[in-house]
Amino acid sequence: MISVALTKGRLEKSSTAMLEKAGYGVEKLKDKGRALVFPDTVKDVRYFLVKANDCITYVEHGVADIGIVGKDTILEGGNDYYEMLDLKIGECRFICASLPDHNPLTMSGHIRIGTKYPEVTRRYFRQLGRDVEIIKIDGSVELSPILGLVDGIVDIMETGTTLRENGLVVYDTVCRISARAIVNRAAYRLKHEEVMTFLNDLKKQVKE
Repeated sequence: MISVALTKGRLEKSSTAMLEKAGYGVEKLKDKGRALVFPDTVKDVRYFLVKANDCITYVEHGVADIGIVGKDTILEGGNDYYEMLDLKIGECRFICASLPDHNPLTMSGHIRIGTKYPEVTRRYFRQLGRDVEIIKIDGSVELSPILGLVDGIVDIMETGTTLRENGLVVYDTVCRISARAIVNRAAYRLKHEEVMTFLNDLKKQVKE
């Protein structure tokens, strides 16, 4: 048996749909109620739903052989695993945004940037050669430039609706992201055939 950690929320529906299309029995995932662990009804697989950061933790510690998690989390988290496959679901992008006529990328001197993703933000501004103060925000990042806490934000954007509703504009795309399949290092060796079968089944469903 292999264990697969699936990320709750944004990726949950699309990853479940991909598994179903690949021939896996995900009926219990689709009608989960209060359950936490879900056996596949067709193949020798069990699933559990976790928060994005925890998905990496479970894979790194070998509780999950495979995890499906967003590249955004991978860019912020650890790297004691193998990143094996771009599933091309949950596609969106990291953006740098702020108020109209207040482009932080053209401001001189020290700038303040609000974000839930300090590592992504730090690397982005380092590449630009900019002096930046990163302010970690766990709630609504869009609020921070409106109230004058920061000069701009780095955040994930899917449709842009929230930004527009709050009067913010996008000044740059930091990078594009999507869901990835990651694999525990030991499982890759010890359960190689089962892991690769699972990944190849998913790979057949990845859109070109």
